[in-house]
Amino acid sequence: MKICIFCSANDNLPAEYFELTRELGQWAGREGHTIVFGGVNQGLMECVARATHEAGGLTIGIVPQIIEKNGRLSDYVDVDIPCDNLSDRKQMMMDQSDVFIALPGGIGTLDEIFTVVASATIGYHNKRVILYSMTRFWDSLVQLLDALQSQGLMRGSWHDYIDVACSLDEIVRELRS
Repeated sequence: MKICIFCSANDNLPAEYFELTRELGQWAGREGHTIVFGGVNQGLMECVARATHEAGGLTIGIVPQIIEKNGRLSDYVDVDIPCDNLSDRKQMMMDQSDVFIALPGGIGTLDEIFTVVASATIGYHNKRVILYSMTRFWDSLVQLLDALQSQGLMRGSWHDYIDVACSLDEIVRELRS
């Protein structure tokens, strides 16, 4: 399975985020899954790529040229797919991946999540997004989604497109269902 990981490229995050990200990457590598990610050599991106690579899995980096130009390409990118900009990157990630897992991240991660979900809601694909809510990270986003739905701002249920998992075991169950 090709699993796209959306996550932070910042290094100054809680240690627990790195521990749980490493666990996810090691699991993916041991299981023979491919990780698709943004290709950056920092933060949770570097952590998941390194763990996957070292556990025998393949990594695909969808890398904007500006990142390579600035020397921020991860050493753990096995397949480097260059792109022009972030819009291209998101489209290529959607094309390359079977499922998406969002780890803690900021504006870029939110942009990636909602690009994938919005595309699914209008029928471009039927791929799922799993919010990996380690240490309850995504709780406030879940509350916002519930509020939007309760106010009639969404057709259907956001649960039709997004799952929430609080552990690797829950992620594995979601992927197998």
